[in-house]
Amino acid sequence: MQYTLLGRSGLRVSSLCLGTMGFLADGVWANTPGQKWGSSRDESRDIVTAFLDGGGNLIDTADTYGAAEEWLGEFMGPARHRYVIATKYGGSNQPVDVNCSGTHRKSMIQSVEASLRRLNTDYLDILCVHCWDFLTPFDEIMRAMDDLISAGKTLYIGVSNAPAWIIAQANTDALHRGRSPFSVVQVEYNLMDRDVEREILPMACSLELAVMAWPPLASGWLTAKYLDDDVAAGNGETNGGNGEANGNGKANGGDGAHAAHPLRRLDNPLMKRFVRRDERTMKIAGEVRRIAQEIGRPPAHVALNWLRQNNVIPIFGARTAAQVRENMTCVEFADTRAIPAAESSRKDTARLSARVPEHQAGAKFRLWRQDDQKPALRPYGLTGRKADGTRLLAIAVETVPMVASHQ
Repeated sequence: MQYTLLGRSGLRVSSLCLGTMGFLADGVWANTPGQKWGSSRDESRDIVTAFLDGGGNLIDTADTYGAAEEWLGEFMGPARHRYVIATKYGGSNQPVDVNCSGTHRKSMIQSVEASLRRLNTDYLDILCVHCWDFLTPFDEIMRAMDDLISAGKTLYIGVSNAPAWIIAQANTDALHRGRSPFSVVQVEYNLMDRDVEREILPMACSLELAVMAWPPLASGWLTAKYLDDDVAAGNGETNGGNGEANGNGKANGGDGAHAAHPLRRLDNPLMKRFVRRDERTMKIAGEVRRIAQEIGRPPAHVALNWLRQNNVIPIFGARTAAQVRENMTCVEFADTRAIPAAESSRKDTARLSARVPEHQAGAKFRLWRQDDQKPALRPYGLTGRKADGTRLLAIAVETVPMVASHQ
């Protein structure tokens, strides 16, 4: 495992984060009968154990993630010190009154106290605003979070799903008033969804915020497991006669394109709003698979390392402990030159390369390996090269103006 610092702080966190949205009491994460996914208590315990055994320590959860917080509290036991727990507030599973959700101080305090009880701990490592509600003034949020830090209820704070201008304004005001600023921002970011490259990432670089990305595998699309079915179906859609999931979680329709995989999440029509199945996404998934085949690694490794090489911490979920172990082995070749040098000149690879604004080129971050005798800080560049000039595992990283369009 490799570790990095959380933003401007001195907190050491693993370069991979385990997401717990699939830790569910009944193993169901959908309102559609028969569409079952997620992990049971025993499966979730195995997942956490595999993550810790692989050197991971950063775990992401939220007050709305089913049984996740309660189970994590059970799993941690006396080993609480090994975990870096990031939880989020602002939602509610039981909307019983008008103030049960939102980002205001009352909701924050109630949510934190409930999370502490469920996690069976007296402090959180990281508390994040889950979604900006555009109702609560940012100074109310920052003051309330600073009070929680002073009270020892949380050590660091962060924000998810908020515009760059709000985050920048909130942090600037907090620093001006001597309060604790956000240390981390969570964003939707992967090879298929890259909108954050225009404003969020430059802002995070400038303010020295850690960046955590969900869902790094585009809800499974970047594993390429849906690719052959969509090609067989003759288009990028999964409705009607091309394999729509029915109430029993099995494919119906004339061609049976998805019959071999009856319980996959993206076969559920409910999931169409999360990932588009069209020509563009098919091409990206196909290119990721092609590169993975060339270097002899799973497609998921290519997608995860594309984020990691740019100092982004992927928040990956898993259905089984075996998936955790497989995904975590992506760190084993992050420093190798697995892709031929000529690859950087290919247009199809360039389309997948990270757009790094010119003013970010050469920015540094710190990284060390778990097996180092003495943690040695090593500068890495956002341009995809180490300080000594050798290449990281890379889909070529380009330096282009901020106004460059996505391809």
